[in-house]
Amino acid sequence: MKEYLLPHFNDRKTKIDMLVLHTTAHEGAEAAECLDRLGLSAHYLLTCSGELIRLVADDHRAWHAGMGFWRGTAADLNSHSVGIEICSPSLGQTALAEAQFEALVPLCQRLIRDYDIAAVNVVGHSDIAPLRKADPGPAFPWQRLSEEGIGVWYKPEDADKMTVGTPEEWLKIIGYDTRTSEAVCASAYAFCRHFAPAYVAADPDIRHLVEHVLPADFAFMKEDGFQRILRATAYAYQRLSQSNAPCKI
Repeated sequence: MKEYLLPHFNDRKTKIDMLVLHTTAHEGAEAAECLDRLGLSAHYLLTCSGELIRLVADDHRAWHAGMGFWRGTAADLNSHSVGIEICSPSLGQTALAEAQFEALVPLCQRLIRDYDIAAVNVVGHSDIAPLRKADPGPAFPWQRLSEEGIGVWYKPEDADKMTVGTPEEWLKIIGYDTRTSEAVCASAYAFCRHFAPAYVAADPDIRHLVEHVLPADFAFMKEDGFQRILRATAYAYQRLSQSNAPCKI
């Protein structure tokens, strides 16, 4: 693995218990240069060709997550997490190259094993910062990753096992920020980016997408198809949370 070590880190205040996946609208090592100019960092960079570059050592607190919330934690997600930046000129609106997927899987598996990261704590940047971030995007291969033991995916039939509750309650079970009505709506759209991409509108203007991460309206939240996927996913997270199960790899 190559190294392009960045100076933008400090000491962790907690143990590692999260993995945060990002996409960045670059193709290669210039993404590291961009992070450096901005005074930001992640632990790893994955280029479009599938090359992995170490940016910050795992035991350091990289500056990649920013302000966020996940499963009741709203403080210092950078201390909790390892961050991987994945190059995608479309910001995750088109599929990753197969070489990227093949490089990403063993890296994630190694991090999950080394730090005993629970399946429910493998997230995208938009999951933890739904009001601010659109990455890793609706084409990100979450279902394929789950088949490799990385993260969580739902079974459609499980929707019928989660018949009581509201979208806000189901989002909270998964781990999303539901502390305000604005956060609930933003979290619902972040959920779509992760689990129900058919409800996400494409935006070929990456600059516009970065600055306008939310849709014009949230009518999708009332649709039965969206709610069934949400219920099925909430059931999966509830079951895993009760057992505190790590990813199976």
